[in-house]
Amino acid sequence: MKTLTALSIASIIGLTASLAHARDLGPDEALRLRDAGTIQSFEKLNAAALAKHPGSTVTDTELEEKYGKYLYQIELRDPQGQAWDMELDAVSGQVLKDHQDT
Repeated sequence: MKTLTALSIASIIGLTASLAHARDLGPDEALRLRDAGTIQSFEKLNAAALAKHPGSTVTDTELEEKYGKYLYQIELRDPQGQAWDMELDAVSGQVLKDHQDT
């Protein structure tokens, strides 16, 4: 019985870890999702981020799938040299996180 309980707990932990794990999407898959209309265009997502930080420059972007959602992560550098980390819902374009990189 103890073995069965230990296996059940290990399975639950493994399932929880796999559900919480973010999956980075490569360029081919990202373009396929954009072309299918599943996610916003990268230009629109970048524009939404830049609207929050006018005059900034995009330094890095990444698309990932996490918790069944497509998330667009973007790093910016503003005119004062401050770095910003943002996360947008890639489907709606809604800004989910916006904070200074310390």
